Amino acid sequence: MKKLTTILFTILGIIMMANAASFTAPNSDFVLIKAGSFTMGSPESEDWRSNDEAQHRVTLASFYMAKFEVTQKEWREITGKNPSNFTGDKLPVESITWLEAIDFCNALSKRNGRTPVYTIADGGNTVTWNRSADGYRLPTEAEWEYAARAGSTTPFYSRKVPGAEDVNFYGHYPYQIEQNYFNDEVLETRPGVYRGKTLDVGSFKANPNGLFDIYGNVGEWCFDYYGDYDPSTSSGTTGVTNPAGAIEGTRRVFRGGSWNDFGKNLRSAYRAAMPQNNSAYNVGLRLVCNADDSVKGSITTREAATSSTKKSAGKTKALIIFYSWSGNTRGVAREIARQTGFDSIELELVKPYSTDYNTVLDQAQSDQHKQARPALKTKIDSKKWAEYDTIILGYPNWWASIPMPIATLLESYDFSGKTIMPFCSHGGGRFGQSLTAISKLAPKATLTAGLSIHYSGGSSLSKDVEKWLKKCGVK
Repeated sequence: MKKLTTILFTILGIIMMANAASFTAPNSDFVLIKAGSFTMGSPESEDWRSNDEAQHRVTLASFYMAKFEVTQKEWREITGKNPSNFTGDKLPVESITWLEAIDFCNALSKRNGRTPVYTIADGGNTVTWNRSADGYRLPTEAEWEYAARAGSTTPFYSRKVPGAEDVNFYGHYPYQIEQNYFNDEVLETRPGVYRGKTLDVGSFKANPNGLFDIYGNVGEWCFDYYGDYDPSTSSGTTGVTNPAGAIEGTRRVFRGGSWNDFGKNLRSAYRAAMPQNNSAYNVGLRLVCNADDSVKGSITTREAATSSTKKSAGKTKALIIFYSWSGNTRGVAREIARQTGFDSIELELVKPYSTDYNTVLDQAQSDQHKQARPALKTKIDSKKWAEYDTIILGYPNWWASIPMPIATLLESYDFSGKTIMPFCSHGGGRFGQSLTAISKLAPKATLTAGLSIHYSGGSSLSKDVEKWLKKCGVK
């Protein structure tokens, strides 16, 4: 009966879309993405897929999507500010929160005589989307994936795996390099240049829908709260129409990968997530707006509580806990401990990784590929754990994410109500997608701004740590 009801609603939705009144495009920088159905998510056979990418059928109304990511010039014209880490009029704006992105959408709508889409209340904890409004908005993640795929069912919209000549990403690490690191001549797309920064929007060829930089450059905020797809649709035999995600959550989705992402995280189905009040130097936005009046009603979304730990006035009870292989992360942890006096624990494994660099590269990517959970020799008493309201979490950036011992830790202890202050050592990719990994594994924790340190940090380490601690309010 449930399946029949779903099918009937889908048919009704298609009929309504077919009889909808059309809207005009805002300008020539928007393309029409026509209504249709597609299979969202990835097949279990897709290399480097995540368990949160269950395939399901989705039907969408037509919408207009901007050809380009919002530039810094466009952002500054509306807000009077430019928060970006990299600066240039034609570069995509980044380092913006989800809430700032929807504020921008509303302000642009007002300036251009369109009806604002969002109503923001309770300091941003409650956001209502008027689905019939003609103003500018963020895409849903279903709309984003539909537009990115452009009819494809492969990991990328192109048959050929994109390389550094096609996309602005961490070009040293194209798709499937991880398991072929010492034998990359077998790859269809070989390693290329890593630019280490954003580029002017439209620097590469558009996808078949006429969208530029849909992969790479900056990740693009979507409307949805992050969560598992509706399990009733995961078989692919039933479907949903114009989905917009859960009405409550703690993380918002962003899509498409960025200038410092590995190829595996450019895939059309890959889902990244971050708290709506957080920003990052590799996340921006792309605008959409309705193409017709077929979608009615409104959706009200609410932030779920993440912090329940009661602190003593003005005091933080914090634990520095970290995993280090080469010693770089250990050095950062020691500097944090020196400046704060906080307790510190280094994670040890029951079966340690090899001390040989080439061997540990293979071990680390293999564990990440399998999503292994190596056993921890280090144990923390549950009563002791409960005393800490803040966990200062350190690790090396391995293959653009967290080492799997950190995943073991996140799944072994209750992080509900705690604040996580992440820091990492890296060789050029900063945090990669490690913050997304933490966000997904500890959804009921508050995630602060992070500190990324290049290798051992050099002479600026002390000042960098001090600045970060002050930013996070613990010093």
